[in-house]
Amino acid sequence: MVIIEPHIHMYSRTTDDYQRMYDAGIRACVEPSFWLGASRRYAGTFFDYFNLILDFETVRARRFGIDHFAAVSLNPKESEDHVLAKEVIDGIDEYLEHPRCVALGEIGFNNNSREEEYAFERQLHLANERKMPVIIHLPHFDKVKGIELTTGIIKNEGIPEHLVVIDHNTEDSMPLARKTGCYTGMTVYPISKLTPQRVSSLVKEFGSERMIINGSADWGISDPLSLVKVVDFMSRDGHSQNTLKSLLFDNPSSFYSASPKWKPEFDLVPVDPREFQR
Repeated sequence: MVIIEPHIHMYSRTTDDYQRMYDAGIRACVEPSFWLGASRRYAGTFFDYFNLILDFETVRARRFGIDHFAAVSLNPKESEDHVLAKEVIDGIDEYLEHPRCVALGEIGFNNNSREEEYAFERQLHLANERKMPVIIHLPHFDKVKGIELTTGIIKNEGIPEHLVVIDHNTEDSMPLARKTGCYTGMTVYPISKLTPQRVSSLVKEFGSERMIINGSADWGISDPLSLVKVVDFMSRDGHSQNTLKSLLFDNPSSFYSASPKWKPEFDLVPVDPREFQR
């Protein structure tokens, strides 16, 4: 099965991970902007990071046979500094126009604060103006309050809901997320977030329509092959191959297809490592 990894932070991964992903059938990925482990102090460091994931990371992934796209934003975890947030958002336009930028994100809430709400509202408006997909981050804690705030902001902005994926859902938030017309995302981690077993149960309860699964794979204990393990478990748990294809290929492709820049190549061939180490 050809797999699209719709949300993964490859900035924090090694080239070995790209090789393993390719061998497991992952042929395209999208890297949303995220926290780098320490909060940035200057707008320019955000812009340098955007350039890195839009340009260099695309080249690095391609060497290993994976077509890499990105989403850019001021992430929720770094939205508390209002002055810095405003400066970053004011300067983000040129990066949203980049040919490898297929979405704005991830944006949303971390602490459910008013400062985060300001950054969320402004960036959601930017996405709506451009009619581009947007990736929304639910907070790690108090997800019910987070999704209540999130759905209210989506409604107030009036963005077409098919352009939005509400990500990092769990059993608590999914009933509210599924009341919207948004895509709904689930993240699989070995310890935190969801297991393949929990994902399987949620798909049985809520269906596979507009449902997207990702591995995220950032600085913590995470796994760039989470989606492969989801396929293995769900196949044994009674889900059809059509359901798995919709979750791991059709749905993410449909979501990102709202961007005219989403034209992944699924037949890339890895480059001999000796060729790019010269």
